[in-house]
Amino acid sequence: MEFILLKKLAKMTVTQWVMVGVAAAAVVGLVILLIVQSKSKKPKKVDVRSLTYGAMCICISFILSYIKLFSAPQGGSVTLASMLPLLWYSNRYGWKKGVIAGLAYGLLQFIQKPEITHWAQVLIDYPLAFAALGLSGLVRPLPLGVVIGCAGRLLFHTVSGAIFFSETLNLNAWWVSFVYNGWYMLFETIICVALSFPLQAVVKRNKL
Repeated sequence: MEFILLKKLAKMTVTQWVMVGVAAAAVVGLVILLIVQSKSKKPKKVDVRSLTYGAMCICISFILSYIKLFSAPQGGSVTLASMLPLLWYSNRYGWKKGVIAGLAYGLLQFIQKPEITHWAQVLIDYPLAFAALGLSGLVRPLPLGVVIGCAGRLLFHTVSGAIFFSETLNLNAWWVSFVYNGWYMLFETIICVALSFPLQAVVKRNKL
């Protein structure tokens, strides 16, 4: 058995270290923000409804992630709107709860079928990328929130891909990563936006 992590670390460029540092700082900042927010307010009763909806949305998203329309060779796929339940939850209950739900979903995705070509992807492609879906809670209506959340996920996938492609290609790694991740994220976003309109109508009609 060979421990290759130290070899990988030794080969990383300054740019790659900066990108990993930014990702790590984002995680630390998120944890600090959540801790500060929790201490700055008086204890509240547990919101059973939001927890229930959160668990349901994570489960539905996880199940839908198995229904893949297309799969990319180096990871990434177009699914049957697997992000939409999480995007709706974030838009309905706010970005903080949405980020937490996204983190949980990202860990499930990692357990389900990790597609790792670089060790940094463990952090960026899974917990961070899917936590970014929580950004859907920053704006309304839901279709606009879907676009914002998907854009956040694409940003982290682009950073992760740039780290990988900078080691394997002589081309502009950022551009290659953006195009590679952008094509399947574009289709995924279009599907989620299209379905968000009837979902929004159903939720409003039934006062969910």
